[in-house]
Amino acid sequence: MKKIIELYKKYREGIDYLFWGGVAFVLSMFLFWLFAAKFGWNEVVANTVNWVICVIFTFFTNKFFVFRSKTEEAKAFFREFLSFTAARLFTLILEDIIIWIGCSLMGYNEGIPQMIVKFVGQFVVIVTNYILSKLWIFKKKEEPVKEDEQ
Repeated sequence: MKKIIELYKKYREGIDYLFWGGVAFVLSMFLFWLFAAKFGWNEVVANTVNWVICVIFTFFTNKFFVFRSKTEEAKAFFREFLSFTAARLFTLILEDIIIWIGCSLMGYNEGIPQMIVKFVGQFVVIVTNYILSKLWIFKKKEEPVKEDEQ
């Protein structure tokens, strides 16, 4: 058990990102299915509405549970949220293009083929979002070097 705890501590950020990303993935797939298959919405519209819901969810889980970003001021909090949303907006456009090509141009717009197109889009988005979050949005601020460490 001690070894498992040590491994978790060593790889906590990646493990937490995978866990919360998995929850967000399931939520996104479910909402897409609900909006597109059950409500009959256009796939790109269904994906975009589901994106709004999932961005709010993933911002808070990434901020507090994955990257453990601490912001003291409202201005810093909103700066993180705007950066996060801007990065996610980029991947929304990327995913909407994948869905449009797969569902509208290639005709995979019903049932399992439709969900496979959404799955492919989600895979591309997950990888891109992690890179953007890690390198741009929730990047660790460098600690000032103490005089006794020089």
